[in-house]
Amino acid sequence: PDKDYTRRHDPEERQVLLAMTEPETEPTEPPKLGYCYPETDESTLILDEQIDCSLVMLTDVDNAKVLAVKGTPDQRIYPASMTKLMTLIVAIEHIEDLDATFTMTDELINSLREQQASMAGFEIGEEVTMKDLLYGAALPSGADGTSGLAISIAGSESAFVDMMNEKVEELGLKNTHFMNASGLHDPAHYSTMEDITVILEYCLQNDLCKEIISTYQYTTRATEQHPHGIELTSTMFNRMYGTEVEGITILGGKTGYTDEAGQCLVSYAETEDEHRYIAVTAQGTNKWYNVYDSFKLYGVVTGTYSLDTKPAHT
Repeated sequence: PDKDYTRRHDPEERQVLLAMTEPETEPTEPPKLGYCYPETDESTLILDEQIDCSLVMLTDVDNAKVLAVKGTPDQRIYPASMTKLMTLIVAIEHIEDLDATFTMTDELINSLREQQASMAGFEIGEEVTMKDLLYGAALPSGADGTSGLAISIAGSESAFVDMMNEKVEELGLKNTHFMNASGLHDPAHYSTMEDITVILEYCLQNDLCKEIISTYQYTTRATEQHPHGIELTSTMFNRMYGTEVEGITILGGKTGYTDEAGQCLVSYAETEDEHRYIAVTAQGTNKWYNVYDSFKLYGVVTGTYSLDTKPAHT
């Protein structure tokens, strides 16, 4: 017999051939999500007095490279309402029906009012859809939205926060820990500019999450408490158009503020050839500094916005 016949019928050779042709078995554990941290190198622009915020970072997402930075990418920050990006994506990944409703309780609303949390405007007894809770959490940065999502999905906010921290581990974030779903200040609630960048990049992979954080205005469905719905407006887009920097468009993002965190903003933008960038600004002392510093960062990409530009608003 010829050699090929012998190989095909020899028991040992057959096992080798089968091993070469059989499909690989599925791994017993799911692989880690493949998000790599943006890296700095000798070409990274180091910023200082040109920038008003204490910490900023600009990332070329498609090349995983830090283009400009003030401070260090891994320096710990309080994320304030930038936290809600993680709240959104964890909620979206667990919501089965966007039209399912949650009834706002007096305990929930009154507790948030006592904490002076930012609110979307849902009322006690109002039946709010999951979709409206998502937009209420994201656009006006409503803690009533985040609390409603957390309780609906996990039974309590603390249980939902456990899910958020599990996602931190799943994403391989290096220096992030959450204590609540809204971003209210807690010394043990922290992140970094590089971690926030990875969180936003992950959020943008989900179509619904991307749509929500890229929306300027949204009206909730009519309810007994709000017969015409609630008109929700993005806290980011009510301070910018997104087209201020020639050659690049800011498409979406999330603001944040507490006394301890200062004014924060994480946003994403694309050039005309659809190259993607993410800018993070933190510890601003004026609600316009985080916006104008973002313009300056994106101007590093295009060369069309001077680092010497001063905010038109004070």
